[in-house]
Amino acid sequence: MQIEAFGLTDVGCRREKNEDSYLINSGQDLYVVADGMGGHLGGEFASKLAVITVEEVIGGLMQDPDMTLQSNMEVRPGDYKGYLKYSISVASNRIFERSAVDPSLHGMGTTIVVVLFREGKAYVANVGDSRCYLIRGNKIKQITVDHSLVGEQLRAGVITLADVKTHKFKNIITRSVGFQEDVDIDVVAKTTKVGDKFLLCSDGLTNMVTNDDILAIAGEKSPRDACNELVELANKNGGDDNVTCVIAEVAAVDNLPLADEDTEGI
Repeated sequence: MQIEAFGLTDVGCRREKNEDSYLINSGQDLYVVADGMGGHLGGEFASKLAVITVEEVIGGLMQDPDMTLQSNMEVRPGDYKGYLKYSISVASNRIFERSAVDPSLHGMGTTIVVVLFREGKAYVANVGDSRCYLIRGNKIKQITVDHSLVGEQLRAGVITLADVKTHKFKNIITRSVGFQEDVDIDVVAKTTKVGDKFLLCSDGLTNMVTNDDILAIAGEKSPRDACNELVELANKNGGDDNVTCVIAEVAAVDNLPLADEDTEGI
């Protein structure tokens, strides 16, 4: 596969420091956004450690699929969903262990969203409320599920979509990487088409910019121009939080995938 990607992060208008981290690893076709939380130093440390760990573990599995794993998990060679789950699990364990021995990092954690492209598919994993969208043609679809209090209430029908932006508990997440030793990770696979754009972002973007505006900008612009315009718009609309986005566009698909995965598009 051939992927064209760009990423950008900004402190926003109201935060003193940037606790978001992102990764673009074109050699592995691996893309990550993480939004850290916890303490004066913890959020920045957690998000960086998560990104570094996922990159390290995925790289190790690609080089040696039979490598000795650090937990009781079993991952078959070529099981890319398993690769993502394992790498995020290792990250969660490392963050948890570090916070246990360093009081200044106690209680830290991070959200994470990861996209790994392989054999005509995009494998998408997430924990927390950092999101991945698929933009195909003139449509946009969120392909991750928010692990947040308002997300759960929305899915249960307790609140409406209009309530989400102003809900007083909109920043409470129900899953994170590293706050507990073990973490529940969602992973899906999507069959890709040339021209597909996968947008990974922190909630600093989605709380400030509507899906319609994301589509209008990312659907028409190059990944570089779209990231710049989206961050600029988030800050123009208030910039309440750190804002990070990575856009990975499918420029070519070399191998046709088998039809045994989730091939739902938009």
